[in-house]
Amino acid sequence: MEKNSSDERPTVMVTNDDGIDAAGLQALVRVLVSSQLFHVLVCAPDSEKSAVSHSITWRHPISATRVHIDGATAFAVSGTPADCTSLGISESLFPSVPDMVISGINMGSNCGYHIVYSGTVAGAREAFFNGVPSVSISYNWVGGKSNVHDFTLAAVACLPIISAILAEIKNQTYPRKCFLNIDLPTDVANHKGYKLTRQGESIFRMGWKRVTSSSQGGKVLSTMEMETDSVEKIENITSTTSQEHLLFKREVKGAQVDHDDTDQRFLQEGYITVTPIGALSRAEIDSQVYFKDWLPTVVERPSPSAL
Repeated sequence: MEKNSSDERPTVMVTNDDGIDAAGLQALVRVLVSSQLFHVLVCAPDSEKSAVSHSITWRHPISATRVHIDGATAFAVSGTPADCTSLGISESLFPSVPDMVISGINMGSNCGYHIVYSGTVAGAREAFFNGVPSVSISYNWVGGKSNVHDFTLAAVACLPIISAILAEIKNQTYPRKCFLNIDLPTDVANHKGYKLTRQGESIFRMGWKRVTSSSQGGKVLSTMEMETDSVEKIENITSTTSQEHLLFKREVKGAQVDHDDTDQRFLQEGYITVTPIGALSRAEIDSQVYFKDWLPTVVERPSPSAL
C-alpha cells in the first residue's frame, strides 16, 4: 500500500532475520497496520538468516521481490538483515527514508554476548549506522510454553515504546547516539513491566561434535534461551566416515549467566527489557589502563632478530 501525499502518519520499516514469512514479523506488521498509526514498509530476507550477525553482501547484486502483506508495502530480499535495512533506507527501493526501523520480532531472546551474533539486532544497528532511529525486538520463545499468539502480545506490548520514539523523533528530541534492543519474557501476557537494562555477558558455550551426515545438522539457534536438554543427541561416529570429508555440528556445552542487573537477569524475572546499544565496543577502563602502561614498554624492547 503506497503512502499518499496527504498521509501524515510516520513511516516505519520492518525487517528481521527469521525471514519475511516468519510468525514474529507477520504478527508485528499486523499489529502496526491495525493500529492505523503508521505507514508500514517491509524489507526482510526471503529466507531464514538467523545468527548471521552484521554480515553484508558485497560482491554480488541482491534481488528484491514484491510480496503481498495486507496493509503494507513489502519486499522479500535475497540478502542479509543488514542488507535489507541498508536497501530499505537507501531511497532506491522505497521513495523516501522511513522515520524508524523495527527489526523483529525474533523467535528467541537476544541478550548479553548473543547480541553480537544476532541478525535481528544487526538489522537495527545498520539503521543506526545511517542515522535512522531503530529498535530490535526479540521474544523469549521456549518450546512447550510459547505459542504463535505470543508474538501478537509481544507486538502490542511494544506499541507504546514505538509510538513514544516516533513522537520524540517528530519533536526532534530523540537521542541519536544509540538504538534500543527490546526483549520480551516467555510469559509476555503477565510481564512485570518495562525495565531499562544494560547489556550483560551471558552466553552459551558452544562446542563441536562429529556427525556422519549433513542431515544431522539443523537450524543455527540465534536465541539466548536454548535448552540444553533439547539439543539433538548425535550417535557415535562410525568407521565408515571418510577421513577426507569430516562433518561437525555445534552443540551446547554450558552457559555463562549474569547475576547482576543486566538484560538477561531481568528478562528471566519476567520484565520487558529495554537496553540502549551503541555501535562501538569499547574495552573496560581497567584494560585501557593496563595497555596504556604496557604499550610503551613494548616499543622500548629491542626487536628479536629476523629468522
